Amino acid sequence: MRSLRATLLPLFLPSFIPTVLGAPNELPEVLARELLRRAAPNSPSGNYAPATVDCPPQKPTIRDAATLSPSEAEWLQKRRANTVDPMIAFFKLAGISDFDAASYVQSNSNNFSVVPNIGIAMSGGGYRALMNGAGFIAAADGRTPGSTTTGGIGNLLQASTYLSGLSGGGWLVGSIFANNFSTIPQLRDGEDGSALWQFSRNILKGPKDSGLSILNTAEYWNDIADQVNDKRDAGYAISLTDYWSRALSYQLINDRDGGPSYTFSSIADADQFIAADTPMPILVADERHPGETVVALNSTVFEFNPWETGSFDPTIFGFAPTKYVGSNFSNGAVPDDGHCVRGFDQFGYVMGTSSSLFNQILLQNISDSSLPNFITDAITSILQSIGEDDDDIAEWRPNPFYGYHPDTNGNADTELLTLVDGGEDLQNIPLHPLIQPVRAVDVIFAVDSSADTTYNFPNGTALRASYDRSLNAIGNGTKFPAVPDAETFINLKLNQKPTFFGCDTSEFTSGSDNDITIPPLIVYVPLTPYTAYSNASTFNPSYTDEERNAFIENGFNVATMGNGTVDAQWPACAACAVLSRSLQRTGTTIPATCSSCFERYCWNGTTDSTPVGSYEPQPILGLTALSAGVPIKAGGLVWVTVGAAGLALAL
Repeated sequence: MRSLRATLLPLFLPSFIPTVLGAPNELPEVLARELLRRAAPNSPSGNYAPATVDCPPQKPTIRDAATLSPSEAEWLQKRRANTVDPMIAFFKLAGISDFDAASYVQSNSNNFSVVPNIGIAMSGGGYRALMNGAGFIAAADGRTPGSTTTGGIGNLLQASTYLSGLSGGGWLVGSIFANNFSTIPQLRDGEDGSALWQFSRNILKGPKDSGLSILNTAEYWNDIADQVNDKRDAGYAISLTDYWSRALSYQLINDRDGGPSYTFSSIADADQFIAADTPMPILVADERHPGETVVALNSTVFEFNPWETGSFDPTIFGFAPTKYVGSNFSNGAVPDDGHCVRGFDQFGYVMGTSSSLFNQILLQNISDSSLPNFITDAITSILQSIGEDDDDIAEWRPNPFYGYHPDTNGNADTELLTLVDGGEDLQNIPLHPLIQPVRAVDVIFAVDSSADTTYNFPNGTALRASYDRSLNAIGNGTKFPAVPDAETFINLKLNQKPTFFGCDTSEFTSGSDNDITIPPLIVYVPLTPYTAYSNASTFNPSYTDEERNAFIENGFNVATMGNGTVDAQWPACAACAVLSRSLQRTGTTIPATCSSCFERYCWNGTTDSTPVGSYEPQPILGLTALSAGVPIKAGGLVWVTVGAAGLALAL
């Protein structure tokens, strides 16, 4: 029998590879122009520094987290309605043969206890996570060429309510929203003179030619230093995260000098977002108390959304308005004699806070000859003042939760709120905001690009962390499906295909617990090689355009199971996952197609904890593009990059 690879490649690759995502650098002019409109550069200082402003008539306060914010609740009324049409399109494309899902949604379009509520979560993992996640978003985005053909899952993004990210996944989510909810092909190809998604130039050296102001590496770092100094001169503490954030922004925000005056809260003022034409973006970070060097699983998880910054955890259980997060809060309010600040939520700084682990890129290269002396001196000075144990922190001072909930808030008596990379507590998939009962999410597509194994593949560690946390007091009663051990993930190949967790809801409704809240179904979508080994090192700082494009392409294949070539029913099965909780609520008989899907994709509780040696997955559709970085071992072979020639095979 011929192998799947031998059978499919001659048919699949010639027609599929050139058209998926659109041919690079061949975007229609009208789409390229869309990149010119972005989230607003509305910091009142006009630069990277926050600025004191007049307080609004009703001074900002901290809101209790028992409910959604009024802004989110109002927005949801429009957003849930706006998901109906793309959800119908998604279901029509999926083609559940024995159930008219489109009519089911259409007939209940005014009843949002029936219409499924969808979330998408993008894991951390540096540029690897950004590019693999970009492939998933491209596949889910109905605007992407090839996403709505047979085998596609297009319009899933448009049908979603929430889109969360942390660390490298936060770069992806942040870059999409900083650039007018641009498509992945738009971000990939940028525009003439732009440094957007130009990862071939090491972030330490800066863009080759931004077409705006940067001429060389020294000038690049001089501009970054000036921006950070603006913040310091305005009276605010700085950390290594400020330098990292500014450097990162040049690659992710399509504006002069990386958009130093762009704010995260400005998303809420964008016409497209006000109209609820996009999902709601959420970035995640962890709290680390002063003096601590390890972020434990019971650390407070913070979220940043366009309206609010805070936590549902019982430690804080409150939210501050993102627009005024740098204001002089005390005991839950800005006092009568206090002042208000805007611009502290600088867009790059929010992304940098969620990915503060990557301060290590600066530290590991502090002796790099390309770094100007004034930058290495500045970094050394910061290390001397804060100590090496705090080199991964982002300083949020003044602490908006100063004096708030002092009985449970470990930072209530300090003016400094210390936040770190959202994956440092092992919850490397930002599920926390989406499993909160008040958001009533039905299904979460959890895209995992974590580096849990020797060769940088995921093994479910992030899911297990979220499950373990839900069993402790810090979980605050929020439930999460059971998840097996790492060996089971590998031995049963749960990390080589989409896997559903939480299909059997009896685990949430049995026993003496009177709370029958059922958490979202988790559709776990792990990075695995289809057409490229995209398992590059987390801290690899640069990629050729060919590698970038191949990694995104592989992510597209992961999301669609090779555009349906591995399982032609995968789009229908993804649709069944979306419908699952709704069908249960309405007592609707599960279609035979969905029952078959659940048998194949649901984890049924089986475990195999046999010790695993070296995990080296084979590419599912065969390698068609460059692998990246240092030698990446798989299947007993080592593939190494050899310039433009492609891959060399070393025994």
